[in-house]
Amino acid sequence: MRIAIKNGLVIDPANKIEKKLDLYIENDKIVALGKSPNGFAADQQIDASGKYIFPGIIDLCARLREPGLEHQASIVSETKAAAAAGITTLCQPPDTNPIADTNAVIELIHQQSEHAGYATVLPIGALTQKLEGKQLSEMAALKEAGCVALANVFPMQDTVVLRRSLEYAATHDLTVFLTPQDYNLSLDGCAHEGAVASRLGLPGIPSAAETMAVGRDLALIEEVGVKAHFYHLSTSRATQMIARAQYDGHAISCDAAAHQLFLTEFDLSDFDSNCHVIPPLRTERDKEGLRHGIKNNTISSICSNHEPWDADDKAMPFCATEAGISGLQTLLPLTMKLVEEKVLTLSEAIARLTSGPASILNINSGSLSLGALADVCIYDPNIEWQLTPDSLISLGHNTPFIDWYFKGKVIQTLHAGKIVFQEHL
Repeated sequence: MRIAIKNGLVIDPANKIEKKLDLYIENDKIVALGKSPNGFAADQQIDASGKYIFPGIIDLCARLREPGLEHQASIVSETKAAAAAGITTLCQPPDTNPIADTNAVIELIHQQSEHAGYATVLPIGALTQKLEGKQLSEMAALKEAGCVALANVFPMQDTVVLRRSLEYAATHDLTVFLTPQDYNLSLDGCAHEGAVASRLGLPGIPSAAETMAVGRDLALIEEVGVKAHFYHLSTSRATQMIARAQYDGHAISCDAAAHQLFLTEFDLSDFDSNCHVIPPLRTERDKEGLRHGIKNNTISSICSNHEPWDADDKAMPFCATEAGISGLQTLLPLTMKLVEEKVLTLSEAIARLTSGPASILNINSGSLSLGALADVCIYDPNIEWQLTPDSLISLGHNTPFIDWYFKGKVIQTLHAGKIVFQEHL
């Protein structure tokens, strides 16, 4: 299959391109950018006049609920939603059921994502067996099975085990994804510890829960020399600490969830359980600190931290509800709002969704380079639309962004040279 995408504004931060160019695809690869290859006869031509063409989005954290919770969502349902949002690669954390600490689970995830065909799902393996933080996982076998990184997801209490796991991961040249959360300080909390939580009577999680964990982990990273990534920063202070470590030359990266860049503790005032997230929504100052970190590239990736839940899981008293937001279909719209608000340039915004996460994972993706896999998003910046329950393709409708208005919409998504989403206008 040969496809020509013509007359669009190509935005490819990895190659420093922001220019009106034509893109040519043959089978599953990009074969030319600009001038048509000799003898190229397109089977399909797409007119992208007035639209943006950029690499498919890479989401560093999306729980697809399979294996284990298929009654809530599945790899098929959530990768279909991802395709509608311009996402062509997703990282699945290891807290599946069973835990992703064996080759069999990793192979199942690969098989199901290949069968679905909407996007590539990259499994992140468990750092410790059953994520219990007691015994190291079979890291070499997990890497061989196709894990792009390791994570423990839950806060690790035993510092000795954490250190040994980092040392072992370093010997296998594996990136470790760390959860910056102190176990004891965050236990049973469901909101940011501050005036809002006190007024609402909600148990709080202090900012120190994050900064203490980051401080401990940075000390171990410096000693061990492992390549490490911090999941979902929520505080300004932790962002500053990581910026300093990066300045000192340590191989450290971090991300922020898109909702943390727009919501604060004040959004909890009416006990909206869709705002129950971990880490919790923080202060206005923290939100601005995260935005500053994204602007200066301390935070090199924005992710969805997608967690789809049933309506019943969000229908209980605030702290009794499950934490998490269904975030796949708001990842790109919220990131583009940062462009509208002049926090990021257009190229910087696309970089935080493509080349930034690709660099963290050390994968050959997130660009429109010649020979690269043809993962492409075609985006119309002029369409205005409102997020409604009917517009959500994900089986999880737990989002606080219902009724928000956005400008700009994905028109087509190509994964490995095949059109996996087409907006019907």
